Amino acid sequence: MIELEGVPELIDPVMVAAFEGWNDAGDAASAAVAHLDREWKGEVFAALDAEDYYDFQVNRPTVFLENGVRKVTWPTTRLSVVRIGDADGKGRARDLVLVRGIEPSMRWRSFCNELLGFAHELGVEMVVVLGSLLGDTPHTRPVPVSGVSSDADLARRLDLEESRYEGPTGIVGILQEACTHAGVPAVSLWAAVPHYVSQPPNPKATLALLNRLEDLLDLRIPLGELTEDARAWQLGVDQLAAEDSEVAEYVQSLEEARDTADLPEASGEAIAREFERYLRRRDPQAGPGVATEGGLADGRDGSYLRDPASGRTRQPRSTPKEPREPRPPEESGPPKPSGPETGEEGGDPGGGRTDGDGPEETGTDR
Repeated sequence: MIELEGVPELIDPVMVAAFEGWNDAGDAASAAVAHLDREWKGEVFAALDAEDYYDFQVNRPTVFLENGVRKVTWPTTRLSVVRIGDADGKGRARDLVLVRGIEPSMRWRSFCNELLGFAHELGVEMVVVLGSLLGDTPHTRPVPVSGVSSDADLARRLDLEESRYEGPTGIVGILQEACTHAGVPAVSLWAAVPHYVSQPPNPKATLALLNRLEDLLDLRIPLGELTEDARAWQLGVDQLAAEDSEVAEYVQSLEEARDTADLPEASGEAIAREFERYLRRRDPQAGPGVATEGGLADGRDGSYLRDPASGRTRQPRSTPKEPREPRPPEESGPPKPSGPETGEEGGDPGGGRTDGDGPEETGTDR
């Protein structure tokens, strides 16, 4: 039995989870949960035992100094709770249970059962798992975000896709299935990250996930400097693409394909969704920095990257932070995505951060 001392009774709680690794291209998903935890000052109330779920030769502990004393941080998954005093701008309070960690190395069924034990004890009404994958999407267009559920009734009620994917999966897919079998409503939100600029961070994809989460839960999420970060990220990639004619030509081909595919999306439903988000954000108490994924609420473009340490704008890093799967160069043009095709999203979830010492595997993540 899980005992949660010191955690108050929660109000309409929803669990929001993300995991670093195979499900986290560009660190977009884990960065989204980290943003929620930071903006709403989450309080950690539990951490899973690292010994049970992680191979320390794959996900290594780190050593650091604190007041001259050496300490060790072990890879794990932590749970925190945040209370939103004014969730919808109308004085309605709501709680979120945030789950952030690294995709476990082993015992996935026990891992999911332990998380579901916390969800049961806390009275969680729904689980939302965030993920990001690599796809054939241009960085100059809005980030595609797909909402998927294994529950046909839930998919119809929330206007989501019913999962039809078959193939290799990651912890996001396993946790969603575990929730379905346990009778807990579960949704996964997937952002597509351009495969030709997969190195983290990708604040534009993070922003898109948060906007989709807002729509799903009817929340107002404070964005802080994330909108500015996304603008600088896009400007930086624009500059890098302009320096290489082959990359620029390839991006243009992706834009044409995307615009053709998205033409039917200029529908009343899509327009209504954007207008609802605008209304939710136009409250004068929301303050500066509130914006949609495509820009500020007044229509201005809203995506650039600011160095949090210096406050200066900067281009995206040209090298990844950690090893990731090598992509062999071609005779001409930028590298194309490799590995099997995905189901609903049509991309590769690889390219997210891995904590191992070798290249990460490729495939689909459900």
